[in-house]
Amino acid sequence: MYDDKFMDRALALSAQALTKPGTEPFGAVVVRDGVVVGEGINHSVAHWDPTSHGETEAIRDACRRLETVDLSGCELYTSCEPCALCVAAMKICGIGKLYYGASLAQSGKAFANVSRTARRPIDIDELRDEAGGTLETRSQPSEQKRDAEAVRILEEWAASRSS
Repeated sequence: MYDDKFMDRALALSAQALTKPGTEPFGAVVVRDGVVVGEGINHSVAHWDPTSHGETEAIRDACRRLETVDLSGCELYTSCEPCALCVAAMKICGIGKLYYGASLAQSGKAFANVSRTARRPIDIDELRDEAGGTLETRSQPSEQKRDAEAVRILEEWAASRSS
């Protein structure tokens, strides 16, 4: 159930970017049973990591703190609607509910005049299409190589963990 104090925290993390070099104004918290179990702010520039979004950082923090990759039953509060990368991370770890502040359209409008040198632009619609598409529909060229070896390793790993 929504609780304003968790959105307050996500927004406070986002606001750190106003004074903290190498950050961008995207903050998030992961909540389980009414307790913050993970926090994150976008550190993409500071960490030289394009996946260091507020949501992914909060998920990483929660997983480390809880010593699990299963965040089923958790909620995520974030200052901005998550991009496709963050939505994928949320699905992978099982986050059940999302609460967000600004929409992607609102953030795009706010960033409309930010120079490319200050922030690498992201085409959200293209990202959604690419992330949700199959290899055949993606614009990025790809080729499959050495699949037999790769499959053998996958099967060997799976067999060692099967009951």
